[in-house]
Amino acid sequence: MKKLIFALATFTAATATQAAPPQGIATEATKVANAEVAARLPIADQTDFENANRGFLARIEEDQILNADGSVAWDVNQFDFLKGEAPDTVNPSLWRQGKLNSIHGLFEVVPGIYQIRGYDLAQMTLIAGKTGWIIIDPLTTPAPSKAGLALANKTLGDRPVVAVLFTHSHGDHFGGVNGVTSVSDIQAGKVQIIAPHGFLAESIGESVIAGTAMNRRVQFQFGTALSPSTTGHVGGGLGQKLSSGNVALLPPTRSISKDGETLTVDGITFEFMDAGETEAPAEFVFYLPQYKALHTAEVVTRTFHNVLTPRGALVRDTLKWSKVIDNMLAKYGAKSDVLLASHHWPTWGADNVQDALKNQRGLYRYVHDQTMRQANQGATMHEIAENIGEPDFAKTDFGVRDYYGTLNHNSKAVYQRYFGWWDANPALYHQLPPVEASTKYVAAMGGADKTLAVGEQAFADGDYRWAATIFNHLVFADGSNEVARKWLASTYEQLGFQTEAGTWRNIYLVGAKELREGNNVKDSISTASAKVLNGIPAVDLFDALATRFNPSKMRSDGGIIQFIFPDRKEAVSVDLGKSVMFPRNGPHDAATARVTISRSDFTKLLLREVNALSLIETGAMEISGNTALMAAMFGALDEVNPQFDIVTP
Repeated sequence: MKKLIFALATFTAATATQAAPPQGIATEATKVANAEVAARLPIADQTDFENANRGFLARIEEDQILNADGSVAWDVNQFDFLKGEAPDTVNPSLWRQGKLNSIHGLFEVVPGIYQIRGYDLAQMTLIAGKTGWIIIDPLTTPAPSKAGLALANKTLGDRPVVAVLFTHSHGDHFGGVNGVTSVSDIQAGKVQIIAPHGFLAESIGESVIAGTAMNRRVQFQFGTALSPSTTGHVGGGLGQKLSSGNVALLPPTRSISKDGETLTVDGITFEFMDAGETEAPAEFVFYLPQYKALHTAEVVTRTFHNVLTPRGALVRDTLKWSKVIDNMLAKYGAKSDVLLASHHWPTWGADNVQDALKNQRGLYRYVHDQTMRQANQGATMHEIAENIGEPDFAKTDFGVRDYYGTLNHNSKAVYQRYFGWWDANPALYHQLPPVEASTKYVAAMGGADKTLAVGEQAFADGDYRWAATIFNHLVFADGSNEVARKWLASTYEQLGFQTEAGTWRNIYLVGAKELREGNNVKDSISTASAKVLNGIPAVDLFDALATRFNPSKMRSDGGIIQFIFPDRKEAVSVDLGKSVMFPRNGPHDAATARVTISRSDFTKLLLREVNALSLIETGAMEISGNTALMAAMFGALDEVNPQFDIVTP
C-alpha cells in the first residue's frame, strides 16, 4: 500500500502543470493559517493599545524627517495603512504588533520621564535632570534623535543635554548620538557619555569586524529594501524599521562596572545593574528610585527577543538572561510602579510589572530548559525546534509572542550554544556545499522539469516549507532558471504572509524580491563610516583590517610595520607574514617600516577618499624603512562586497 501511495504521489507531482505562480496575493492555505491565528489569540484585547497611547503629548507634524544632506531619514506617515482588521497577506498577530509599534510621538511616562517613540526601530527616553536632559539611547541615526529632542524642547521647554546613556552595544541605541550632542560639548565637559563596561569593544566587534556580512544580513532581517504595505513591510516586531542616515560612535566618558553601581547624574539617582551577555555582550539596566521606575534596556521588551539574531551575533545565554530578569524581579519588581524599555511602550502598576517580568523570565527559562531536556533525550536541533511548543502564558500575554525572536529559532540557538552546529549525525558533519549538493539533488530527482513538478505540487498542497526546499535546490543547481526563481519567490511570499515574526516576514519577502528583481540594492547599509572608524581604538581598527587579509594576494616575505598616529597618541605594530596579519598595540623596536599619519587621514585612506601618494606628497603621511611593505599589506587586503548574493548561488 505504501508503495502504491508513493507511486500515485510521484505520478501526481510529475504531471503537475507549470502554471505561473501567484504574486502579491494570499493563497487559500495562507488565508486558513492566518484565520486560525486570529481565532486562537485574544486579538481584540485593547490593553496594549491603551498603554501605547497613554501619556501622549505631541507628535512630529512634518511628513518626513530629513538628514543633513536632504535625504529622508524617516517617513512619518509610512505606516498609516496599518488600520482595521488584518488583511489575508499578514499574520493577524503581527498586524496587531505593527499597529502598536506605529503609534508615534512624544509621551509622558511619569512626570519627569518622557519617550520619543515611533521614529526608528528603537525609542529614545528623556529624563528631566536638575539642569538639563539625560538622554537614554539616541536612536540609530542623528536626524530622528535631533527631531525628537526638538519636539521635547518645543513641548516641554528648552533644556540642554547634560548626559547620554548607551544602554548597550547595538547600533540602534548609539548611532544617532550626533543628533543630541557633539564632540566639542563632550570634550568641554558639558555632556558625559555613560555606557556599560566593555561597550566600545563589543560595539566595534559587531559594527566593524563582522560589519560587511552583518549589514548585508540586516537587509533581510529588517527588510530594508521592502516598501511598507499589506504585501510588504509591516514592521520588525521589535519596532517598525531602522531609520536611514549616517551612524556615529562616540566613546563613553564613564563606564559602569560589572558589579553595577549607584550614580547620581544631574540630580537623578541611577541604580545600575549589569546585564551583559544577555541581549547584548555589554548592557546595563537601571532603577530610578525617585520615580519608582525600572528601565530594562532591551533585556525585557514587549516581544520574545532573539537568542541568535538573523543578522548574526554571538549566541546569547538564555539561562543567564532568565536569571538577570529574576534579579530585576527580586530587587525591583515589587517597588516599581512603571517598567519602560528601549523598545515598545511602558507597563504601569507594580502587579503588572511583576507579571511582565515573571513571564519574560519564564520565557527564556522555558526555551533553555525544554531544549536541553529534549537534547539530553537524544533529540536533534531541528527535532527540538519542531516540538518545542510554547509556555502556557504565551496564549494570553502578547508581550512574549514570536514577533522578533521565535521559539523555533531560539531553541536552535540554545542547542548551538551547548553543542555547536552539528547534531552528531555523521552524514551531516561534512556535507556538500549548496551548489554541488543541489546539482546532484536535482539530477537524482530526474532533472529540472521533474523537480519543478514536485515543487509545484507541494505549493498547490500548501506545503510551503517543502516547496521552498525543492525550488531552492533548483535555483542553486541553475541560478538562471527563471521559472524556478519565480516559484521560489512565490513560496517565500506565502511563508512571509503567514509568519507571526516580523523578522521572518522580512527575510522571506526580501528573498522573494531579490529572486524576482535581482540583487540590485544601490545603497547598502554600512557601519564603517568615517565617524565610526574614527571612534575606534587603532588596534581594534587593525584587527578589523586583518579579517580582510588574503594570503594569496601577499606579494612580500613580510616584516613589521609600525603605524604611529600622533594626533591620537596611538601606535600599532603589524607583524605581517605570508599567511597572517597580526596587529599589536604599541610600538615595536624591530619595525622594518614606519608610517606616521593622523587617524583622520588614515580613515580617508581606508575609505579611498585619498590615495597614499597624495598624502606623501603633501607631507600628511611619512614612510621610512621598507616602504614597499605597506604597499604589500594594502595590496593583500580583499575589497569588500557589501551586496553579496544570498538567495542565489
